[in-house]
Amino acid sequence: MSSPTLDSIRQKVDDAVLCVPDFPKPGILFRDIMPIFKQPKLVSNICSAVASHLRESFPHGITAIAGLEARGFLFGPQIAILLDCIFVPIRKLGKLPGATIKASYVKEYGVDTVEIQQGILSPNDTVVIVDDLIATGGTMRAAMEVIEATQAKVIECFVLIELEALEGVKVLPEHCNFVTLLKH
Repeated sequence: MSSPTLDSIRQKVDDAVLCVPDFPKPGILFRDIMPIFKQPKLVSNICSAVASHLRESFPHGITAIAGLEARGFLFGPQIAILLDCIFVPIRKLGKLPGATIKASYVKEYGVDTVEIQQGILSPNDTVVIVDDLIATGGTMRAAMEVIEATQAKVIECFVLIELEALEGVKVLPEHCNFVTLLKH
């Protein structure tokens, strides 16, 4: 039996995403991916489809999947297992022990910082960043910065949902290969 493809799971994922109006504040339409996890087979199919996409797109291999805290942690480790590569957590400031590499970004209500542990990646690593959603792009851009500070190469950024109206992809470097499953 062949692996599911991104195209074959797109509608099922879209049907499972819940749009919650006025959360976390009035005027925001929140995309809740948690209903996906009521369907274990769909979660498995998402991870298999992403892994298949990455194998086809990068036949020379991927050495690391980096997941953004917190929802990138839901898919990233499973995809890394399927690709037999390491998982690199990109955490919020102060959540990792030891020496870290940091990058900050501006949010609508302040500044936030992400970090990875020093030494987790090497200059020979090829990395795919995985997250649930891209909005304004600041978090994804900061994730790329911490990875590239190790001299590893980000070869793709993959998200389940892109909020097109917020144009987050425009803040990513031109060399960034960006792939999304759903455009909202």
